[in-house]
Amino acid sequence: MYIKKILWAIALIGLAVAAYFAYFVYSAMFKPNTSFNNENAYVFIPTGADYNEVRAQLEPLLLDIDAFDALAKQKKYTANIKAGRYEIKKGMSNNDIINSIRSNNIPIKVSFNNQETLEKLAGRIANQIEADSLSLIETMTSEAFYEKSGFSKQTALGMYIPNSYEFFWNTSAEEFRDRMLKEYNRFWNDSRNAKAKALNMSRDKVMALASIVYEESKQASEQPRIAGVYMNRLRIGMPLQADPTLKFAAYQLPQYKNTVIKRVLNIHKEIESPYNTYMNAGLPPGLIAMPDISAIDAVLNYEKHNYLYFAADAKRLGFHKFAKTLSQHNVNAREYQRYLSAQGINR
Repeated sequence: MYIKKILWAIALIGLAVAAYFAYFVYSAMFKPNTSFNNENAYVFIPTGADYNEVRAQLEPLLLDIDAFDALAKQKKYTANIKAGRYEIKKGMSNNDIINSIRSNNIPIKVSFNNQETLEKLAGRIANQIEADSLSLIETMTSEAFYEKSGFSKQTALGMYIPNSYEFFWNTSAEEFRDRMLKEYNRFWNDSRNAKAKALNMSRDKVMALASIVYEESKQASEQPRIAGVYMNRLRIGMPLQADPTLKFAAYQLPQYKNTVIKRVLNIHKEIESPYNTYMNAGLPPGLIAMPDISAIDAVLNYEKHNYLYFAADAKRLGFHKFAKTLSQHNVNAREYQRYLSAQGINR
């Protein structure tokens, strides 16, 4: 009897230990372990991160980091860290969290609008993916890439079509640039290529003209008409005389650094630059800005008309008045100049 009691006691102790162990395993694996009140939280795991870096991000989000540590070691996560952006949902268990941050790298929407330079574009993208602005600009302006892709310092900005794209957060600078080249080639589909060929213009020339059209007007409804004016001028050999190209040329000079030209003056027309379309006939050697898709398509589908001139409309700001003759254009231009003077805008 005494031996039986001992055996029963040992069995009960074993059951208690097993029950405790089962509870411990359950708690470590399946018990909710999030401490935040929002529906979800995100962790961003950098390329090459170790477990300590991941743990530092997780600790403020979890109720019991030690229990998470134990399961992470057991599931060998501590030696298999993967970079990316991962979601942790409220109420997740340690097991759920480990499964999520091991295999559920969630893409993000990377978007950019009309950046004036590659440097500004790099800064914009660096705020959205892991790659920093320095690595991005070095990659974007690589001479080896220019040679391979057919772009140049003057035309490279045109490779980046403003839009929203899906990327993984841990995208490298090279991956971003190469993806943008693919998107550029996808944008230039058979239809757009055929239209450019019909205009006897290369992609680069279309993009250069589109950048001028975009800088002249942000109104998509009148961009085809403005494009038509420039196409008429190109056809008859008339200089484009595009004020935005004068601003672009001026901003390359030290005396105009950190300034904003609100009114184009005769002195700007004297700037020696291949981008001065008052001095030089034809298109400039590259883009003066990153054009919207609407401006690109405006060039490819320009409005056919007889206008050779346009001036900003003082009564409908953001729009323009178009003219077929220089005399009518001068009337329109003087009206807008009077408006600028009345506003105290002299330069």
